[in-house]
Amino acid sequence: MLTALAVLGTAPAPAPSAGGCGGLRVPGADHQESSRTTDLTTAGGLTDPADWAGLTPAGLAAPGPVPGTQVDGYFPDDSTTNTNHGWNHDSQFVIRLPTRWNGGLVVTGSPGVREQYANDRAIGDWVLQRGYAFAATDKGNTGVEFHADGDAIVEWNERVTQLTRAAKALARQHYCRPPSRTIATGLSNGGYLVRWQLENHPELYDGGVDWEGVLWREEGPNLLTFLPPALRGEPVFPAESEFLWPFYRQYYWDLTQRIYREELDPDYEGAEADYDYATRPAAHRAVRRIALTGRIGKPLITLHGTLDGLLPITLDSDVYADMVREKGRASLFRYYRVEGGTHVDSLYDAFPDRVRPLTPCHHTAFAALERWLDGARPPASATIGRPAVVSPNDCALR
Repeated sequence: MLTALAVLGTAPAPAPSAGGCGGLRVPGADHQESSRTTDLTTAGGLTDPADWAGLTPAGLAAPGPVPGTQVDGYFPDDSTTNTNHGWNHDSQFVIRLPTRWNGGLVVTGSPGVREQYANDRAIGDWVLQRGYAFAATDKGNTGVEFHADGDAIVEWNERVTQLTRAAKALARQHYCRPPSRTIATGLSNGGYLVRWQLENHPELYDGGVDWEGVLWREEGPNLLTFLPPALRGEPVFPAESEFLWPFYRQYYWDLTQRIYREELDPDYEGAEADYDYATRPAAHRAVRRIALTGRIGKPLITLHGTLDGLLPITLDSDVYADMVREKGRASLFRYYRVEGGTHVDSLYDAFPDRVRPLTPCHHTAFAALERWLDGARPPASATIGRPAVVSPNDCALR
């Protein structure tokens, strides 16, 4: 159990609503626990630092306090990989409701195979300080054995949809009115979820910010087409990112290939480096069920680093940008390629003279989306050069 969340009280009755609209009940939840707190940000402690470790640069500015109400709980599920709070129950969520609300709601799914607190430092702190309610989900399964849950990636999309609907209803209960704006955002697997939601459930959102989202495409490219060649030593990633390859090889390439291949093609028995997606029809069928189309229905901003050592930009977001344009949705899309950005922002601390953190670029892109939704179009899609002086707290989109 997370000691930082031990203050949450368990009670059969719903938590009282500060807005005076009745008790807080998360629609569809099997269990929920609520707490009023003087600080909803990571500085307030109602989080799990291990869940967001390594995702932000060390110099990221500390958040100021945001008082409000936090609701933790879970939806019905029969898998048990998430051990937070001692619940041993998946489909856990966290919803934070600031006292000073700007009327908006931000919904996220976790990156990688992390749990529901993974976006707290990179995204939650920043949007809470802007007055947004914030909701996050573990996507219904967690950890490197997530594939044992069966159709796990399909469930990720369903859980984000489920949370969005529930969080909207909870905000209405708490504030006596529905959100005036709902934004989906996330990084890596969370970015994939943003793309999928805006393609398949645009009615639930006003827009989204996709931070280096994973591209799933039946005909490729996708993780299963470019990771095996990388494991064989073939030049998949940009040559200028070679100084980062030892890190990604040690921590990401083999593990990522194995766990996603286990999810999408569990009958394969050979070495991961020898995997040939083109000859695996079962994998094609599985990817088809989670594939993206580019047919977004609401404004979307995508950003991706040119030194990404897990999702090569030319085989991921460059391709997705073309897909969006081919579907005639270019007017709803902006794409910013960030020179020096890589997949893991903590690498900036190790290579400050060569890597640029994307966390501040996400914040800038989010603010640009806000203005876009208010009628001011963001800068044209572009490659953003690495400035002479890089800051973990500043990023311009021009």
